[in-house]
Amino acid sequence: MGELRRSSEVRQGELVDAALHIIASEGIAALTTRNLADRVGLSSGAIFRHFASLDDLLAAVVARVEAVVEETYPAEALPPLTRLERFVVARSTAVGQQLGILRLVLSEQFVLALPQGSSAKLAACVQRTRSFLVACLRDGQAAGQVRADLSAETLAPIVMGTVQMLALSAAGPRQRTAESAAVRATLLALLAPCPGATASR
Repeated sequence: MGELRRSSEVRQGELVDAALHIIASEGIAALTTRNLADRVGLSSGAIFRHFASLDDLLAAVVARVEAVVEETYPAEALPPLTRLERFVVARSTAVGQQLGILRLVLSEQFVLALPQGSSAKLAACVQRTRSFLVACLRDGQAAGQVRADLSAETLAPIVMGTVQMLALSAAGPRQRTAESAAVRATLLALLAPCPGATASR
């Protein structure tokens, strides 16, 4: 019985991974039971031995997104710029390894296709990311390490855009490391306080 359950859990994981791969490579419209079944070598009906419904599968996909995203937040006790840089590295790496996550978060079509509870969870992931960035940037401003002539709310999308660009990079592993370091250095230069600038209101 334990082996059967483990086997089902493994298959559920394979189905979630396949769903994310389909979303990343073909778009949300391609996420059909037939396409999913073909990816993992099952019949369409066999999917429902592992998930009671398509909504349950989608809920599992969102749960995977939540888990991956949650692991990218650095410790709050770190200095603001260290926390910010570690977040950029962790999030761009994690999302870059599963591009379906980025497509899900950015796809209004996917959000509309989700069951209501799952849609709310995905929205909460996005809001938590935004809140983390704003808080981190405000802490940096209070410490005099981040420019204060622009609000943290204005700067947060710039950081998130940097994460997305790094996640989508097609560079090889060695080039990606160099590219990531250069982009992070540029981001920190853009966020650095401007001499003579006054704080935003």
